Amino acid sequence: MSNRPQYGGMAVIEGVMMRGPKETAVAVRKSDGTIALEKEPVSDLPQRYRFLKWPFARGTYMLIESLVVGMCMLNKSANMSMDEEDEELSTGEIVFTGLLAFALAMLLFVVLPTAAVHYTRQWWGNVLMQNLVEGILRISFFLLYVYVISRLDEIDRVFMYHGAEHKAIFTQEAGEELTVENARKYTTLHPRCGTSFLLIVMVVSILVFALLGDGTLFYRVWSRLAVFPVVAGLGYEFIKFSGKYYHNRWARLVIAPGLGLQKLTTREPDDEQLEVALAALRAVLEVSAPVSVTGDEEEDSQLGWAGAR
Repeated sequence: MSNRPQYGGMAVIEGVMMRGPKETAVAVRKSDGTIALEKEPVSDLPQRYRFLKWPFARGTYMLIESLVVGMCMLNKSANMSMDEEDEELSTGEIVFTGLLAFALAMLLFVVLPTAAVHYTRQWWGNVLMQNLVEGILRISFFLLYVYVISRLDEIDRVFMYHGAEHKAIFTQEAGEELTVENARKYTTLHPRCGTSFLLIVMVVSILVFALLGDGTLFYRVWSRLAVFPVVAGLGYEFIKFSGKYYHNRWARLVIAPGLGLQKLTTREPDDEQLEVALAALRAVLEVSAPVSVTGDEEEDSQLGWAGAR
């Protein structure tokens, strides 16, 4: 793999966040048509604690950091897009929103499928079959959730910025000048997208949870939460590996379901949205482009942050 830095990002409120090895930038289209841009340094925790770069550990760290940074960037973009007379969101509102979203995700993707199988386990026979059914339910809930939010008009522009973010990164990865004209021709589907990562995590969870055995509903729920870092680590290593060999036919076949799912979470952006995504990417390139990283440092910004991405 090339030692060039890789970049990741996510769609935010009326804009795009981009992250490089050294800085994170948020570009937002304001109501007056101008682009507001803010930058901040990337956390240096992986540099200070090298074990956070170890295989499997890095996947868990990246997932947690992505969730935390993603919430902060969504809040930042919301405040940046507001007019001066609008009231900014408070820290308490941000924390409450994040906790509520996390609780709903745990309820929908962990508690409900686990409880459904637990109370009907007499139908499914052995533990392996129970976990297979539970995994199918979890994936079904996830696909239904993605489909429902994809139909909301309020989310449509976020998904357009999601597509713009992917096109901008493809342009940079091709070594082309970061212009709207160059970015237009690229697809909105990217192999390192966080949407694909979430789907992979759902599939990997079927295999890992099958090793936990049977038990009470309390045990089944909390055991799944306890081993989730392992699931996230395996999922991250898988998407990192498949992204590395994306140009091989077998890799394209493996990640095809994730790319198909992105058709629900991305839209074709307009030129103004591409301009915003490119502005955010240029901002991190100003610092990051000269940096040469080694193979074990590339993952810092390799995974898309969907909405993360």
